[in-house]
Amino acid sequence: MSMFDTLRRQYVNLAQPRLGAEVTYATDDFFADKARLIDPAEPVFIPGKYDANGKWMDGWESRRKRVPGHDWCVVRLGVEGLIAGFEIDTRHFTGNYPPGAEIEVCRSDQAVPGEDAGWVKLTPRLALNGDDRAYVPVAHAEPVTHVRLHIFPDGGVARLRVWGRVAKDWSKVGADARIDLLAMENGGRGIIANDEHYGCVENLTAPGRGVNMGDGWETRRRREPGHDWAVLELGAPGRIEEITIDTAHFKGNYPDRCFIQAAPDATGSPDAIAAASENWPLLLPETKLEADHVHVFREGIADLGAIRFVRLNILPDGGVSRMRLVGRLVL
Repeated sequence: MSMFDTLRRQYVNLAQPRLGAEVTYATDDFFADKARLIDPAEPVFIPGKYDANGKWMDGWESRRKRVPGHDWCVVRLGVEGLIAGFEIDTRHFTGNYPPGAEIEVCRSDQAVPGEDAGWVKLTPRLALNGDDRAYVPVAHAEPVTHVRLHIFPDGGVARLRVWGRVAKDWSKVGADARIDLLAMENGGRGIIANDEHYGCVENLTAPGRGVNMGDGWETRRRREPGHDWAVLELGAPGRIEEITIDTAHFKGNYPDRCFIQAAPDATGSPDAIAAASENWPLLLPETKLEADHVHVFREGIADLGAIRFVRLNILPDGGVSRMRLVGRLVL
């Protein structure tokens, strides 16, 4: 398993624009807009594409520095989180990548925290290569809101991913409050799916409705017996009172039916959790689905007590845009 797959199965990218993340400052983004640094799409190279300032590049790129110093930018995370690692992606930057980088973090309510914000350096000076993806695991136990990426001395970075877990303050949620415990912004995450050919499992937990078919979880066409499935973790344990399965944009490729299993806890690797999930009790029995439709279930949900993990089974294959599990917190 690649480092990317390992991080994706264990953590959430906290620097996603759909979570509200934003690049709030850059010392220089003459050649390529700083906002592209956290674009969720894979970086591309378009031969022959130029703009008024030069070659168009898919990332953040500063001009060639002719004075002392170095360039840096600030990313405000979409939600407060516990950082587990970074991905610095220099794909397509070959003669214009920065040879070095460092990363700092802080916790602040400012869009661009100042030098007095208590910045903590999480990495040493990192050596970067061009047209590459560098993975940097870290251990930082304190919640943070901002990341500062320093590049030495200048150049371009295609993407920055900030892997970690949402640090939801559950003490501010009342015991009687009904909340989507699977929502990404509340710490919900996808763990593993048997197939993610057209769309990844984490999309099921994303905010809002899907913008298109690519913004959901979709499997390839199944040509063998069986059915497809995905296992997810709630942000906190709770009793589920309402389930939403949204097949937005999936018309000729929505699942015919689904059923959901659940458990209060699960341990081990993603593969071990997936194997155990086959025997979890039913939370929602098999039910018919429709194309491009928001299915809301309030009846027929089993009272399994407080659950933390769910397995969504789709029969036989297809795509689901979003899944919501609304319930009451049990800590």
